[in-house]
Amino acid sequence: MNGYTRGFWCECWTEDLTQTRQPTLRGSFDANSAGQADRWIAIALRTITPALDPRASDEAWEWLYEGRIETRRALLCSEPCTVTINQDGTRITWTARPALFLPLAHRRSLELPRCAYDFKPHATD
Repeated sequence: MNGYTRGFWCECWTEDLTQTRQPTLRGSFDANSAGQADRWIAIALRTITPALDPRASDEAWEWLYEGRIETRRALLCSEPCTVTINQDGTRITWTARPALFLPLAHRRSLELPRCAYDFKPHATD
């Protein structure tokens, strides 16, 4: 596959379960490896755990201690994965799925080229 790089496309979505609106994309990340994709989710979960209610915190720590192993195995087999936590009427979902990335012109490490900031998302409301 000339010019392509294998990796994982990761996203974090939130959904207000009390309303019928579409989920909102909160963040995305292009991971170079299964381990990097898995760590992206783990870091986000560890970061928000202190703000979660006890039940949601337990869900988060259960994935961090037990479910993370299965997620890593699935990613290593190029299978998509989802991790979901429900907190007080809000569902937070992280996804990681195999992807092929095209190289960006002028990209250096994690820094995006200036032209990447010229595109603004469309308003959803």
